[in-house]
Amino acid sequence: MQRMKENIYSVGIKPLIISPYIGVVYALNCFNRELFVGDIVLLKDPEKSDDLIVRRLAAVQGYEMVSTDEKDEPFVLDKDECWVTADNQELKAKEARDSRLFGPVPMTDIVGRVIYSLRTAVDHGPVDNSRVAMFQDLPVLAVELDVEEMVKNNKM
Repeated sequence: MQRMKENIYSVGIKPLIISPYIGVVYALNCFNRELFVGDIVLLKDPEKSDDLIVRRLAAVQGYEMVSTDEKDEPFVLDKDECWVTADNQELKAKEARDSRLFGPVPMTDIVGRVIYSLRTAVDHGPVDNSRVAMFQDLPVLAVELDVEEMVKNNKM
């Protein structure tokens, strides 16, 4: 497991993860068998390669993507591609900075699955991922998560 202690600004995941946040990220080698549609993922920003963003994994290879805009042709995600979305439905595509803006994302750009969010000493908890991921992550949270240590290390 890799602990990510970075403040990551993400207006797209409101209200699940409110910026700035500190997350515990389960380190993945990004095979589809380890990520599930519905998971909150930490990924390289497609527009700013040195930055990271947090988005929800909405589709993976083989999924057909159909737009609500009739001008857009449907397409199928290729091998090792995924589609990520912002949870904040109030945002337009450009503001949300998700796959509606930058298109499919390589699975290799995903750093890991976010499993815990810590905003303050009293505002924290597990992240709402897919059922399978949440079940897999329970032992990690039970054994390796030390909220008091995270709070202390980040002076909250």
